[in-house]
Amino acid sequence: MRTAIALAATIALAAGGVTTTADRASAAPVTPSPIAEAGTAAVKGSAKDAYQVYSRNGEAVRYTRTYDGLRVYGGDLIVRLKNGKVTGTSVGLKAPLALTTKPSVTATAARSAAGKAFIGTALETGKPELFVDASSGTGKLAWETVVKGWLPDGQTPSRLHVIVDAVSGATVGSFDEIESVTGTGNSIYSGPVAVDTTAGATNFSLTDPVRGGGYTCDMGNRTSGTCAVFTDDDNTWGTGTNADRASAAIDAHFGAATTFDYFTNVHGRNGIFGNGTGVPSRVHYGSAYVNAFWDGAQMTYGDGSGNAKPLVALDVAGHEMSHGVTENVVPGGLTYAGEPGGLNEATSDIFGSMVEFYANSTTDPGDYDIGEKIDIRGTGAPLRYMYNPTLDGSSHGCWSTTTKNVDVHYSSGVANHFFFDLAEGSGATAYGTSPLCGSAAPVTGIGRDKAAAIWFRALDNYFISSTTYAQARAYTLSAATDLYGFCGTEYKAVQASWTAVNVAGDDFCSAGNDFTLALSSASLALDPGTSGTIAVTTTAINGDPEAITFSTGATPAGVTLSFDPPVVTAGEPTTITVTAAEGTSRSSAPITIVATAESVTRAAALTVSVNSAAGCTATNDTDVAIPDNTTVTSTLTLSDCPTVTPSTTSAVEVHIVHTYIGDLVVTLLAPDGTAYVLHNRAGGSTDNINQTYAVNLSTEPPNGTWTLRVQDAASADIGKIDSWSLSL
Repeated sequence: MRTAIALAATIALAAGGVTTTADRASAAPVTPSPIAEAGTAAVKGSAKDAYQVYSRNGEAVRYTRTYDGLRVYGGDLIVRLKNGKVTGTSVGLKAPLALTTKPSVTATAARSAAGKAFIGTALETGKPELFVDASSGTGKLAWETVVKGWLPDGQTPSRLHVIVDAVSGATVGSFDEIESVTGTGNSIYSGPVAVDTTAGATNFSLTDPVRGGGYTCDMGNRTSGTCAVFTDDDNTWGTGTNADRASAAIDAHFGAATTFDYFTNVHGRNGIFGNGTGVPSRVHYGSAYVNAFWDGAQMTYGDGSGNAKPLVALDVAGHEMSHGVTENVVPGGLTYAGEPGGLNEATSDIFGSMVEFYANSTTDPGDYDIGEKIDIRGTGAPLRYMYNPTLDGSSHGCWSTTTKNVDVHYSSGVANHFFFDLAEGSGATAYGTSPLCGSAAPVTGIGRDKAAAIWFRALDNYFISSTTYAQARAYTLSAATDLYGFCGTEYKAVQASWTAVNVAGDDFCSAGNDFTLALSSASLALDPGTSGTIAVTTTAINGDPEAITFSTGATPAGVTLSFDPPVVTAGEPTTITVTAAEGTSRSSAPITIVATAESVTRAAALTVSVNSAAGCTATNDTDVAIPDNTTVTSTLTLSDCPTVTPSTTSAVEVHIVHTYIGDLVVTLLAPDGTAYVLHNRAGGSTDNINQTYAVNLSTEPPNGTWTLRVQDAASADIGKIDSWSLSL
């Protein structure tokens, strides 16, 4: 979540209004308004909504949204037009917003909760901002507070955004704004390279006059204070070894220039920020600092373990600065959690690798390994492998219903694997062997240039902050259509590549009018007696947009579905409301969603799960501190669960805040003391556990006291049990 852009003059609409800003392509207002052309229903608008033009790329217009004057996070949307006719929208909301904007929780209480959520040394806690959190598709009133300080290592800066429910007071989420990985110049990793510098009266400065004045400076192995721009008498920089401080600077300077040139020359984007501004690069940051990070305005690089291996490799630079591209293309960036967070990280991995290929260096040739030069683990292994993400031991190479629950650096593996297959094909390649998921057919690649063009087009014209993998499939198919035509070789390769990583969808092509169908999620879980919603996106991809009527296949007993609206025109969204009646039995089954137009029928599968009865679920959200080398516990009690055998797939949802989850052993203890290990020192230096574990508890009596036991088995990092739930 980033601060909303400043607003200007208003154009009134029947439902809310449109506010124009200085458009990124021109300062002229959009006339007629694409919002008006699309209609209130298509953008899930309400009478209290107002819309602000964020950017316009051809006939794709991005908006941010306010509700009753409050910023709406997750309310961003795109309206796409052709010759003035709406051809599609990207909307994250499942239904129009309808909520009170009067908080029950004070700003003071929210500020206090934010301070408690910060792990490390807090230096400043900002003023809480009241806003509407619609990142899940449903609006909730919340406070956002930014806490600035240092992480426990004392060297990594943190700008932690903490989200507190303004009605219940619960801390519902957080993200760190600092995104990290964990003349002639002689660089360390890229060999001799040409760099653009600025001549002064007596020397040369490592300031790039060609690319918006980006510069490279020396932090002197400090974490604060002046960063001195590098200068040199003869414009020959570094020796190619770490002994000369300018060598790492050349890597960073070259990385910033190459990334700038890649996005400008390949994708037509005017640098990282889209306005021609250069990127400052700070090198030699901290002492033995094994990290590099992008903070929204500049790059910062540590010198690695023992100050011997600076993290200035080209793909690291490209990866981190691509975060800057993503957060400037999509308002606030792709939400840094769940599947959108995985797509965010994958976008940086994809373009970081493409920057490496673009440089065409013989010293650091392009590949699909991420961070292979910096040896951050000390084993010589890369951080991630795009051709087979599972090789790192944590990443998902195939999509599953649990992908949204893992760290974003690991959920990114699905998109990385897709991109590799699209570019190079599956099976044995020059860069590694890419396996297929399930019974998917082999994929023939279309080349990395076309693959990158499709991904950038999807990011630029289709992705919004809440984009899921299912939607990414539909959006990249639309991007392929825009660039290379409907149902051509490239389009079919996108279909096959997503199928190869288990992201399912339509695999049909037709010569006439056609559209794609995408669900915001492939699954939905409900308690008996409750309802939930799924957003449905349609996109006209060929011919003229036709009317689409929605229906369903068979549904489990007690489960009903309805559509609002039940009929749309291709390019417009609808919302599915799924209801599980009181007393509905626990079940999980796919339901076919059918979209019928005059020329073609499309279908998608929605897996609906009905949870256990209320007496068979419980949550403990009392914080429990986890000190170093200590075992702590948290308990909850079930007393009203029917005395039936628990499911073989009982769910244990665990939320632990910790800065190094490789220290942790997490175990569920049944009332009779039987232990079920959920997490055993996996994940390395990854922050936090936010995961739901499926556990076979079929031999356990349901009622009694259940215990979550967490052992911190190493020194240096601490945390807390934030909350956990058990559903039998």
